[in-house]
Amino acid sequence: MFYNLFGKNVARKYWLKKTHSAVMRDYLQQAYASKRKLITETEIISLDIETTGLDAKKDRIVSIGLVQISELGIKLNTCWHKIIKTNKALPEKSVVIHNITDDENAAGITIENAIAELLAQLKGKVVLVHNANIEQGFINEVCQKLYQTNFVMQIIDTQVLAKRSFDRQGYSYKPAELRLFNLRKAYKLPPYKAHNALLDAIATAELFLAMLPTIAENDNARLGDFLS
Repeated sequence: MFYNLFGKNVARKYWLKKTHSAVMRDYLQQAYASKRKLITETEIISLDIETTGLDAKKDRIVSIGLVQISELGIKLNTCWHKIIKTNKALPEKSVVIHNITDDENAAGITIENAIAELLAQLKGKVVLVHNANIEQGFINEVCQKLYQTNFVMQIIDTQVLAKRSFDRQGYSYKPAELRLFNLRKAYKLPPYKAHNALLDAIATAELFLAMLPTIAENDNARLGDFLS
């Protein structure tokens, strides 16, 4: 996409001018943080979504979870978790993974309300994810449907950070070693139950903080050292 060449702020300004949505205008109006900003001063949102599958055009978001990182501390009082009503029975294979029942799904909020709330929380923040293709792809698809506007975010991806670290060390690794919970094990972090959006967001936040000293010294680390 063009922002791979010209940067996320260029894409943000482009879609800010193009959008007719008040929700997206509010989200896009705040400039992104400078790459020179100290990571200790950077407001970060660790985000995870659970879906019915991996195809953003066919599958649906069933839950979203996030937690804020401020001054390199995880702020558990900022935890936010929403189950999304899909108005369709959930595929059995996806229920086995994320354990969201049809009753819980029926009691959830609409995707319109969930995305509006999510964008309000992400405004002006750096977004931390593990495997950004999932979050970027699904949220972008929803934003295109609801607002005819692309979803642009400033991203730190712990999967990308791990791959960079392995490549620098000349370490030969299997794709499975880049999975969130395998990386947590490598960094001696405690196991969590996978595929709950909020727990995965917290797990990603913990992994990032554990990885940080291996990438740059905390006192001198800049946001640009971590951005995807």
